Amino acid sequence: MKISYNWLQQYLSFTESPEKTGDLLTNCGLEVEGIEQVDEIRGGLQGLVVGEVVDKQQHPNADKLSLTQVLVEVGSEPLPIVCGAPNVDKGQKVIVALVGTELFTPDGDSFKIKKSKIRGEVSQGMICAEDEIGLGESHDGIMVLKDDAPVGMPAAEYFELKTDYVFEIGLTPNRADAMSHYGVARDLATVFNRFSVEHGPLSLPTVPALERSGENPISIEIKNSQACPRYAGIYLEGVKVGPSPDWLQKRLLAIGLNPINNVVDITNFVLHELGQPLHAFDADKITSKKVVVQPLEEGTPFVTLDEVERKLDARDLMICNDDEGMCIAGVFGGLTSGVTEETKNVFLESAYFNPVWVRKTAKRHGLNTDASFRFERGIDPEITVFAAERAAALIQEIAGAESVSLTTDLYPEPQSGFEVQLWYANVDRLIGKEIDRDMIQHILKDLEIEITQSSSVGLDLKVPAFKVDVTREIDVIEEILRVYGYNEIEDPQQMRTSMGHHQRPDANATRQLALNFLASNGFSEMMSNSLTKADYYEWEGDWNKDHSVKILNPLSSDLNVMRQSMVMNGLEAIQWNQNRNEQDLRLVEFGKTYHQYPDQREEVSHLALFQCGKTRGEQWNSDGSKTDFYQLKGLVMALLQRLGISENALQGKELDSPLFNFGLEFRIGGKSLVKIGEVSSEFQKRFDIRQPVYHADINWDVLFAYAAKKAVKFKDIPKFPSVRRDLALLVDRKIDFAQIEEIAWKTERKILERVFLFDVYQGKGLEPNEKSYAIGFEFRDADKTLTDKVVDKAIKKIYGRLVHELQVKLRSGEL
Repeated sequence: MKISYNWLQQYLSFTESPEKTGDLLTNCGLEVEGIEQVDEIRGGLQGLVVGEVVDKQQHPNADKLSLTQVLVEVGSEPLPIVCGAPNVDKGQKVIVALVGTELFTPDGDSFKIKKSKIRGEVSQGMICAEDEIGLGESHDGIMVLKDDAPVGMPAAEYFELKTDYVFEIGLTPNRADAMSHYGVARDLATVFNRFSVEHGPLSLPTVPALERSGENPISIEIKNSQACPRYAGIYLEGVKVGPSPDWLQKRLLAIGLNPINNVVDITNFVLHELGQPLHAFDADKITSKKVVVQPLEEGTPFVTLDEVERKLDARDLMICNDDEGMCIAGVFGGLTSGVTEETKNVFLESAYFNPVWVRKTAKRHGLNTDASFRFERGIDPEITVFAAERAAALIQEIAGAESVSLTTDLYPEPQSGFEVQLWYANVDRLIGKEIDRDMIQHILKDLEIEITQSSSVGLDLKVPAFKVDVTREIDVIEEILRVYGYNEIEDPQQMRTSMGHHQRPDANATRQLALNFLASNGFSEMMSNSLTKADYYEWEGDWNKDHSVKILNPLSSDLNVMRQSMVMNGLEAIQWNQNRNEQDLRLVEFGKTYHQYPDQREEVSHLALFQCGKTRGEQWNSDGSKTDFYQLKGLVMALLQRLGISENALQGKELDSPLFNFGLEFRIGGKSLVKIGEVSSEFQKRFDIRQPVYHADINWDVLFAYAAKKAVKFKDIPKFPSVRRDLALLVDRKIDFAQIEEIAWKTERKILERVFLFDVYQGKGLEPNEKSYAIGFEFRDADKTLTDKVVDKAIKKIYGRLVHELQVKLRSGEL
């Protein structure tokens, strides 16, 4: 949502800078995502000054050019400027573009003024015509100013141009009360009062008394009061539709809206001023002079302003005449009933529509308009008539309406806001700090929340209807806290929020720790869309196509389901880079996968790693080494260790998955933690990837849960040496190293420090069903030097357990 700094000043006068104002808005819950400078004239007339022509001579080499001397700064030497305007003359005050100034052409191009020679004569600037600087369309000659124009004054100051600043506010759905300039000004005044910032009074725009011509000739009937609780209309006769005045166009242009005509521009202006959507109909196109608010039959065709024919749903609320629909209520106007240059009489609509009805209709038709954005979130039902009369007064003033009818207002069940009890004890408990009771009451009054009764323990409150999301005590406490300031809470740990506060672990810090570790190992973070194509899950893999979370209204067939696996996004990224001759890749992505089961939906957080190509670039003494499975496995184990999960706590087994050619799965506490392997050749082929891709998929939810339980412990560097023993074992081909490692750790817990595999052999000299593992065991005692007797006893114990459980044999010799 765009909010103009200058426009805010119409309702609340203040002197705080745009940057400071943006900070205050952010601190009170209206997050300012950016501030853009907007000039009334492109370029803001920067580099243009008032000058005086002190001399004029005929150019010796061109009949239509003049040599002028122009004074642009009092007390300095005049500048030589070659000018081709026929009306230039000595003694004139003119606008001069100095060397280096950038000027913008009407078609959007730009050029810079340079020191140059024109037909052999030096020119150090340009005397400007009004169309050359955006102040008009005339190009008959240079712009001549009044004689009292001060030499050297910046042109922007002379023409009193105002620079505006536009706040881009990331409005959350619960802040429907701030969907307008007045709503933001109301919040700003409250914050200014809280921090004693000097400002003028907060005031609604005034509406002059309208001279009424009599009853409204257009009758109104509401056939569904649930969908339309309030509807008001005004009839204006003798309207002259045309361009809007300059001030109105500038207001709309500042927030990114293109002016259309004075009537439509006024409705847009009031929408962004007060937050109340309006719609102007050509009154002569309302047959039988009657407006009916009702749904139409299922499948009724209706052509909207964008010239698209839409089939209506029986639950779409429509604004109709006796014969047909004229507008989709709260969403989009019809093609044939709107205001055009031929319109003479206008029916002005101001209504309150049920947010649920508008939201569902907008979604069904894929429409998102400024009006639906506000109706969906809930507008103020009490401002309906005021907004209509504000717009009617502007139409009478700007478009010359000859007469204005009385306002028709159908409001069968008025909404009077919400009654809430507030207990000071709950305020203190939830905020974690005792706030002065007078300050609480001042904040509530500034927020226009009425205090109906006060006691030493709490308040009875009446919340205005425009605060549609403040209906409970907890909502009121949130309002108090955001104005008081989250930064004013000295100890956030004392706050009692739904999320809670825990010193350890910090989810963001843990995630950042992982990213920093991977970045230091050459990985680049990627971000991809969690929407993907359903066709992927027709392939055989670790998923079920029936478990896809489908998008009801997909943008395309490539984005029609939520992803079940992270691997597709990684392979797409590798393919994209490979096609651009980037072969050596290390990619990491944090993301979620989504599954739809018969009884529930599931979201799982993942950390996905992808690696392919060479580990380093070619050098004179090396052509680089290709990445492999073991490099990625080692990196993952180091990452787990860095996050507090010991390799000893993991149970590993070989992967049996169509997704991988080969790989390992590591589990912890019976839950799958990480899968590492080489991506299936079939998958690589489908993405036209021409080199092995190694992938690790870490279940971040499982990892974080166990990292949270792991207490950080420190111990001294060992004082005593380690002792190593190696075993060459003959094992069955079905046995993997992880099984041997697990048994070793179970057998010797006290002095075993490390188990590692340093050689594997299969082939000549062994039985077809055998393989040889060369395994190293390191032992250490933290309190003393180990003796051979102790180490021999430990290794025999481990070997005996391996023989018993896995039927291993020594390849040669005895222990």
